[in-house]
Amino acid sequence: MNLQELLRANIRNLEPYSCARDEFKGEASVYLDANENPYNAPYNRYPDPLQWEVKKRISTQKGVHIENIFLGNGSDEPIDLLYRAFCEPRIDNVVAIDPTYGMYKVCASINDVEYRQVLLNDEYQFAADELLQATDEHTKLIWLCSPNNPTGNSLNPDEIKKTLDNFNGIVVVDEAYIDFSSQQSFASRLSHYPNLVILQTFSKAWGSAAIRLGMAFASPEIVQVLNKIKYPYNINILTQQQALDVLDNAERTKQWVETLLKERANLIEELKKIPLVQHIYPTDANFILIKVSDANSVYHYLTDKGIIVRNRTKVSLCLNSLRVTVGTPEENKILLEELKKYNN
Repeated sequence: MNLQELLRANIRNLEPYSCARDEFKGEASVYLDANENPYNAPYNRYPDPLQWEVKKRISTQKGVHIENIFLGNGSDEPIDLLYRAFCEPRIDNVVAIDPTYGMYKVCASINDVEYRQVLLNDEYQFAADELLQATDEHTKLIWLCSPNNPTGNSLNPDEIKKTLDNFNGIVVVDEAYIDFSSQQSFASRLSHYPNLVILQTFSKAWGSAAIRLGMAFASPEIVQVLNKIKYPYNINILTQQQALDVLDNAERTKQWVETLLKERANLIEELKKIPLVQHIYPTDANFILIKVSDANSVYHYLTDKGIIVRNRTKVSLCLNSLRVTVGTPEENKILLEELKKYNN
């Protein structure tokens, strides 16, 4: 893979904006460089544009070198930046599995890039050969989500490896739900695959969706490209401070995951006893995809009871399916009780 050839010409030739904190490293006693108000510390100062302290903690927690880490405003920012860096509008295309996370397609539309979908099989798995057949000389990105959303299952790692080995563009593996999975993260393979980008997030296992912090793990060269085109201060100081606090409590996150996995197992067993539930799909995430007798009817019934799940019946291969997030024991009990009352 030649990264420079993959890049859009305007991005390759771009002179990035240089902010004050880029030009100076370290600590000083007097800051008169960025036209900040000298009062109301610490919120008067621009945050670290490259979030080095947060990255150091993530590096230790995830076992990923700091040079391989990019932080974005949610995972949606690196998703969008990858399009802007590598895909020439109306010329290039991307390939993705179907069904999968909807923002890949939304960002393709925003960036005027052709989005090619390859349908999963009945077990919600993909074949690398079929995915690669959908590519051509203008395919810059392949999108894989594992565990996948909305199906919940982990993709076959051998097929992911085969895709990485045989594609000359960028392969993005979105691991937003990896902390709930029995599968190993592909982060340990970064040094073997210069065309690999891994997405993870603070929104799921870390219980911090509100702070909007996403992680991208990639080669230093790809990270440099993303840093080159991101907005200078994309991660605010409040988010950085909260991320440090969350990372300092990693044991708490581990306990949350263990609790949710137990609740997931209990919820699955109880759902099996409910007549309207026709099938429960295997899951490696903190949610369960279930097939019911009439998804639209059950969804509106639950909504009327103040219970919100996700109706996925219009998504490919998900006819009459609802996606149910694993909640607290109390929340799960309320859901189960109402499902048992349906049509009674």
